[in-house]
Amino acid sequence: MIDKDRIAGSAKQVEGTVKEAVGKVIGDAKLVADGKSEKVEGKIQNTVGGIKDALKE
Repeated sequence: MIDKDRIAGSAKQVEGTVKEAVGKVIGDAKLVADGKSEKVEGKIQNTVGGIKDALKE
């Protein structure tokens, strides 16, 4: 079973990617920065979930 942190982290990465893209299109530097930050948070959360999964095996 996949750890819930992996699922949430992946979702956060996607959301960050969308925010970053929209920010670039509309010229909103804050939205771009928020999107990049959210992508990093998502990657970290996904990694934590992967470690938890590995420890369960």
